[in-house]
Amino acid sequence: MMKKTLLLFIFLGFHLFSQQNPASWTFETKKITDCEYDLIFKATIEAPWHIYSVIRGGEDGPNPTAFIFKKSKDYELVGAMKESAPTKEFDKVFEINVAFHSKSATFIQRVKLHASSLVKIKGTYESQACTEEKCVFPPADPFVFELQGSASCPGDNATFGMNTSSNVCVCDTDAIVKAASAKPEVVKGEPVQKSSEASPSSEQTSTEANSHMSWWAIFLAGFVGGFAALLTPCVFPMIPMNVSFFTKQSKTKKQGLKNAVIYAVFLILLYVGLGLGVTLVFGAGALHSLSTNVWFNLAFFLLLLVFAISFLGAFEIVLPSSFVNKMDSKSDQGGLIGIFFMAFTLALVSFSCTGPIIGTLLVEAAAGGGIAGPFWGMFGFSLALALPFGLFAAFPGWLNSLPKSGGWLNSVKVVLGFLELALALKFASNADLVYEAGILTREVFITLWVVIFGLQSLYLLGAFKTAHDSDLKHLSVTRLFFAIISFSITFYLIPGLWGAPLKLFSGILPPTEYSESPHGFGGSSNSSGSTNSALNSDAEFGKFMEVNKNGIVHFKNDYKNALAYAKKVGKPLMVDFTGHACANCRKTEDNVWTDQEITKRLNNEVVLVSLYVDDKRSLAPEDYMKVVWYGKEREITDIGDKFKYMEEKLYGQSTQPLYVLLDHNEKPLSGVRGYDPDIAAYGKWMDEGINTFKNKKP
Repeated sequence: MMKKTLLLFIFLGFHLFSQQNPASWTFETKKITDCEYDLIFKATIEAPWHIYSVIRGGEDGPNPTAFIFKKSKDYELVGAMKESAPTKEFDKVFEINVAFHSKSATFIQRVKLHASSLVKIKGTYESQACTEEKCVFPPADPFVFELQGSASCPGDNATFGMNTSSNVCVCDTDAIVKAASAKPEVVKGEPVQKSSEASPSSEQTSTEANSHMSWWAIFLAGFVGGFAALLTPCVFPMIPMNVSFFTKQSKTKKQGLKNAVIYAVFLILLYVGLGLGVTLVFGAGALHSLSTNVWFNLAFFLLLLVFAISFLGAFEIVLPSSFVNKMDSKSDQGGLIGIFFMAFTLALVSFSCTGPIIGTLLVEAAAGGGIAGPFWGMFGFSLALALPFGLFAAFPGWLNSLPKSGGWLNSVKVVLGFLELALALKFASNADLVYEAGILTREVFITLWVVIFGLQSLYLLGAFKTAHDSDLKHLSVTRLFFAIISFSITFYLIPGLWGAPLKLFSGILPPTEYSESPHGFGGSSNSSGSTNSALNSDAEFGKFMEVNKNGIVHFKNDYKNALAYAKKVGKPLMVDFTGHACANCRKTEDNVWTDQEITKRLNNEVVLVSLYVDDKRSLAPEDYMKVVWYGKEREITDIGDKFKYMEEKLYGQSTQPLYVLLDHNEKPLSGVRGYDPDIAAYGKWMDEGINTFKNKKP
């Protein structure tokens, strides 16, 4: 059974990463004149799939088929992309009229050459493919055409014509250009350009202080995770067994205590070594990027889903018995080596219970972008796991007070299964948010959580049993206590379907604006009329502004216009480096920005621009940038990488959220600020930057 389960998991993982594009493409060219050619893209589409027209049907419609041409002075595009006649129908999923191609499609782009030599035309193409039941979003693939120019072709004075109907244009910014031209300081292969313009202030240490605060939070999360793992059937029965071994096999009580403490230390070293090893192999900055990667989040969702199903009793996940037995046999050698392999064996046999907890902890700890997060997280986890072995060895009489192993251990495992199922949805939501697929909207996510925690509540009350549960003769006080907590979570979540903010789960649930209807079922926007009028008061820049869920006016991924507007109205520019999958960003927006005084400052005292570092939409080809980043020359082609590069090069940070107040010369007015839920400190930081700006004005 176990082999079949592992094979199923491997198959699902393989399918996730190796799914083929339902559309296969071929490329042709047709010579029109000595200087003009038609580039022909032909798609053969597997039934029952279809791809969409190059013309977007609507804001909420499917992604159009897109062809992005790399800028070159050697050619220009002539006219718009032409396509074979698409089928036009009303789509029940998107609820709009869509144009699509089935079986086959042809797309033609005419180009005019401006060189007498061989011209290479490069770019990428991508197409969303759907059936009536599902869609896939294959990544962009490259294309290259080689065309022979002629002496009769026009020279270099031609302007590059771009087809911008299917891609996002985010213009170059002075700040990013400065970052690209700066000579980076290379630290461990990663270029970091630290800002030297920030004025001295007590708040300059806020990011460092916040890091220490987050380490404590990660340590506590790890400690709670270790305690939860301690109460699972994989670990709990090992406590009296291993402690008894040390006390009985040792010649003196002192020696038994010493061996138990060494055992506990080895456990801590093993788990901390695992956390540091993963971080060092992938790199701290790379781990942070990985934690926001779409495919990684989907893979982790699948992993947690399999573990959750296992916890609920469908099957057991165990490592190969031959390997575990081999490690266990080495523990008979005695001495330090024997104690080490006893600790290593515990880590192996408890894998099915500790694996998902450790994995989740490492991903969340890595979101900080540094090596300290995984260290403190795994230290907290291993400390909680190791403490009982040292304590019970010091006070062996306490073993008699331990509850006996039994059905309650399986109940703990089932409850963890429900929690893993709820947590798995968070990773799926991260991927959905980054690509804005609109599948796990806020309403859908909350509905699933209500069902999960509702079923967990009923299970705790004994309304049903899983495969390995024993009969529940009575309801213990502990079980009743956890049932109350579970029911409380269930009922707390329900109003969220109608727009309640649910601040306790801020950063975990999808944001309010990511809803099927404004602010929940039957809800309406809560932004004030005065805020909306502020957008319409400026004919030049109002069209570039948006109002977020808290009624705060901001620019989104539009640094250039935000800076120009700040200069026009005479206010400092506040840059918000954020992300769709950034939990701490949502916590700041929901718990700090909603404060009346902070909201007033954001709307009246500064110009706010939000830059999403995980936005995977493509830049317009004229905005592509070649830079040296992470020790290599790279080409930045999407919005998120552009702003991530800007953040790391100019401010020496790779975490989100990151807030920077700038003057009109793009110089920091105060120290950069990371995540900190202290409203008063946030207001003080803003006031310091605003006052510095006012004092600098002529």
